[in-house]
Amino acid sequence: MRRLLRADQPGPPARAAAGVHLRLVPRRRLGAPGTLNLGVVAVALGVTALDALTKAWARHALAQRPVHLVGPLWLRLHYNTGVSFSVASSGPLVVTVVTALVAVAVVVVGLRARRGWPTVGFGLLIGGGVANLVDRLAATPHAVTDFVAVSSFPVFNVADAAITVGFVVLAVVALRGGTLAAR
Repeated sequence: MRRLLRADQPGPPARAAAGVHLRLVPRRRLGAPGTLNLGVVAVALGVTALDALTKAWARHALAQRPVHLVGPLWLRLHYNTGVSFSVASSGPLVVTVVTALVAVAVVVVGLRARRGWPTVGFGLLIGGGVANLVDRLAATPHAVTDFVAVSSFPVFNVADAAITVGFVVLAVVALRGGTLAAR
């Protein structure tokens, strides 16, 4: 409320002065606890767009041969029917359904994320999950495009990296006693 009103006085109800508007319900401001966190949406959209652009580039530029960057770092085209880092690659339909359910749960919680690092963490998780889900649904045979190879580590993409970093950010916030989402 904009101003505090005196406690009710006995007697007839008081009238508001002409032109004065009393607001009995507090106004919700963008960013107030309990409102949707548009920062999460912005981060998620950024991750999704960057991932789509890099995957399109990889499918075109790496189709003929891998590219060695430096040391153990390669850019190598790979199609992954599993989840992040090629885990559970034997059942693409199950992976797609489970990924979609997890994404919905993270979105529901993430849109109520606290400001600051939880916004970044949930945005990265949601953006990475949505990007891989879109890639999996659009691709044939329902595989995700991976292209970053580091030594013997599984090949991954921008969305996988965003999911990993988002999880680490949220874990650090939680371990330091922070609150991840508004109630």
